[in-house]
Amino acid sequence: MSDDRSENPAENTPKQTPEPSGVDLARVALRAAKEQARARGDAARQKKQARRGGGLRSGARADGRDPLALGAAINRLITERGWETPAAVGGVMGRWPQIVGDDVAKHCVPEKYDEDERILFVRCDSTAWATNLRLLAPTLVARLNEDLGHGAVRQIRVNGPGGPARRYGPLRAPGSTGPGDTYG
Repeated sequence: MSDDRSENPAENTPKQTPEPSGVDLARVALRAAKEQARARGDAARQKKQARRGGGLRSGARADGRDPLALGAAINRLITERGWETPAAVGGVMGRWPQIVGDDVAKHCVPEKYDEDERILFVRCDSTAWATNLRLLAPTLVARLNEDLGHGAVRQIRVNGPGGPARRYGPLRAPGSTGPGDTYG
């Protein structure tokens, strides 16, 4: 019978690596502990950087975390929200007497601004002043656009005086709109 085994018994046994001794086991354990500690340290460092705002370090120079002055914070908010035109028109409402003159400002007051239509609504205290302001409207629109930027105000809507509150009751004429009939 033929045997595939050779005559040397050392060649027949599979090669085995020697079992690690105590010193080798200690080295393997130490290496694994260091890797785990490094991983925990990296995770903690990343968590700290996330809390601090992406790893920015505090220092003597200004960075994005410094407090802003009130005016700068308001300007930043206006820019971020896209409120430049309404804020500028609000400033015009505060400077109304300087823009139109004291005489007109005594009798005509800006009420509101429609941002979508770019219309400024102005209320006058009499129909005569309302008519006067309607005649001045193109000049006033040009002056406002000069101050605010081209196209900020397209039109000025002039409203006459508001009449007294409507009274309802039995002593009314049919079809009458009340005291508002005389205002135009």
